[in-house]
Amino acid sequence: MKKITLIFFAVMAVFSGQKLSAQSKGKYGADSAECIKYLSYYQEYYKQKNYDSALPNWRKAYALCPATASQNMFVHGTTLMTRLYNQTKDAAAREAIVDTILTLQDQRMTTYPKKREDILNNKGQYMINYRSANPSYIYKNVGAIVDELGSKSNGSLLVNLLQSSIAMYRENQLSADDVIAMYDKVTALVEEAPAKNDAEKEDNLKAKATIESIFADSKVASCDNLIAIFGPRYQADPNNLALVSNIVKLMNTAEDCASNDLYLNAVTSMYKMDPSFRSAFALYRLNAARGNVADAASYLEEAINSPESDEATDAQYYYEMAAFCYKNGLRGKAYEAAKKTIDMDYGYAGKGYLIMGNLWASATCGDTVDKWARYWAAADYYQKARNADPSVADEAASSIASVSRYYPEASEAFMYDVTKGQSYTVTCGGMTATTTVRVQ
Repeated sequence: MKKITLIFFAVMAVFSGQKLSAQSKGKYGADSAECIKYLSYYQEYYKQKNYDSALPNWRKAYALCPATASQNMFVHGTTLMTRLYNQTKDAAAREAIVDTILTLQDQRMTTYPKKREDILNNKGQYMINYRSANPSYIYKNVGAIVDELGSKSNGSLLVNLLQSSIAMYRENQLSADDVIAMYDKVTALVEEAPAKNDAEKEDNLKAKATIESIFADSKVASCDNLIAIFGPRYQADPNNLALVSNIVKLMNTAEDCASNDLYLNAVTSMYKMDPSFRSAFALYRLNAARGNVADAASYLEEAINSPESDEATDAQYYYEMAAFCYKNGLRGKAYEAAKKTIDMDYGYAGKGYLIMGNLWASATCGDTVDKWARYWAAADYYQKARNADPSVADEAASSIASVSRYYPEASEAFMYDVTKGQSYTVTCGGMTATTTVRVQ
C-alpha cells in the first residue's frame, strides 16, 4: 500500500512541478521540477520513518534545490546525517558527516536569519556532541558562538566552554588566570540569561550550579594561585567593589582559603561597601576558619534568608550549613540543612545524602533494635548518595562497608523479633527513618 501511495505521490509531484515550473524558478531553482520531485520523495519517506530510503532522495534534493526551497531540508538533513553518523564506524567518514551537519547549520542561518539564535545554539551543541575530545576546538569555536550569543547562549555551551578551558589548562595551553577569566565570563552570562518560563529559569540555575561545581572540582583556583593573581590587584584598588566581590567569590570556591590576609581584607572591604548575602556568606567563611561557630552559623543563616540569593545559591549554602553544623556538633541544624540540600538538589543532593548517612551512623539511639537500625538507615542514605552523584560514589561505598560491620548476627536480631529484609522504623536523636533490617 505504501508503495502505491508513494508512486501516486511522485506522479503528482512531477505534474505539480511541471505546472509550477515557470513561477517557481526563484524558490526551487532552474530545474524546479526535479527539485520538487526529490523533495517530495524524501519527505514522504521521512514521514513514514523510512530513513534509509529518505537519505538518498534527500541527497538528490539537497544537490538540486537552492536553500530557499525548504527550511525543513536542513532540519531533516541534520536528523538524517546524525543517524548516519551513529551507523558509521570509519573515523574519516564520521568527520565528513560532522562537517556536513555543521555546514547545514551555516546554510540554514544564511537563508533563514530570523532563526539565527536557535541555530547557533544547536550548532554549538553539535560541536560538543561530536568534537568534545578536542578541547582547543571547543574553546575556539564554541567560544566564538558564545561571544556572539552572549547571555542567550544555552547553559550546555557555557558549561562545556569552561570544561574545555580547564582541559587546556591541564595541558599547559592556558594559564590559571585564563581559566578564572573564563569562569567569570560564563558565570556572568548564565546569571544574565533570560528565562521565558519557570522551566527555563530552573535550567539556568542548574547550569550555574554545574559551572560552580566544575570550577571548584578543577582545583584551578587554588589558594596560592588566587593570592598570586589577585593580591597585587587588591593592593592597587582596594575600594573596587567588583574586584573585591570577585576575590571573595573565587576564594570561597577554593579549599582552606579563608584564613589568609587577602581574604580577610577583601571580605572586610566588601561588607563595608555591600552588606549583601554574598558578604554575609564571606563572613561565615571567615568566622568558620577562626572557630567562631555561633557567629559563623548566624552569618550563614543570614545569607540563606536573604531574598537576593537564588535557589541554586541557597542549595549550596544549605550544603555548607549541613557540613559545618555536622562538623561542629550542631546535629539538629545539620539534619534540617541536609534535608533542604537534598530537596533542592542543584548538584548537592549526593553530598546531602552523605551527611544524612553520617548523622545516622553517629546517632545515639539507646540499647534496643535502634542501636543497629541507625546503621541500616545510614546505609540507605549512603546508597542514595552513591546513586545521586558519581563524584561521591567511592566515599559512599566506603561508608557502607564501614557501617555494615555493625550489623547484628541473624540470631541477635531474632532475639529482638526482627528478621532480615523486614521493614523497620527507627526514631532517635530527633530523626526518624523507615529502613530495612540487615544482618551479618
